[in-house]
Amino acid sequence: MTRETTKTGGEKDILRASLDRHREAVVWKTEGLDGVRLREPVTDSGTSLLGLVKHLAAVEYGWFCLPFGRETEPLPFDDDDENADVRVEPHESSEDVLAFYGRARAAADEVIAGLDLDATGTSWRGETVSLRWVLVHMIEETARHAGHMDIVRELIDGATGDHRREA
Repeated sequence: MTRETTKTGGEKDILRASLDRHREAVVWKTEGLDGVRLREPVTDSGTSLLGLVKHLAAVEYGWFCLPFGRETEPLPFDDDDENADVRVEPHESSEDVLAFYGRARAAADEVIAGLDLDATGTSWRGETVSLRWVLVHMIEETARHAGHMDIVRELIDGATGDHRREA
């Protein structure tokens, strides 16, 4: 999708383009780092780049698929452990987590493509939500964590910015 389309397209196109912009920033923040650096907790709370990617994958599935009756793979949520979805387990490789995010995005994209913005579903909290609301919520969620990732990446190796620079 071109930048012109994102400024002049329909509502769904504009929302999707905004979400994709932040999704791409998330992926970009992981590029060029090995598995050790991606797992490196750089804040007192233990925030790592890979943990944020894992969380975003889980919430893409949780907000786009579950409310609208779409299947997901097992999600890393645990009522007894609020950090389960941001903790990368020793058996999970960087490639595994990034692939999980890719699959979650693809599943979410199918929901977005297949439903009208006014379509409704039931969230995991039992609330009725529209696809429009989910898109806006996930733009907020992804942008928020992309910002966290920008800070984490800067602390790791000094890299800054929210998108690749054109050569």
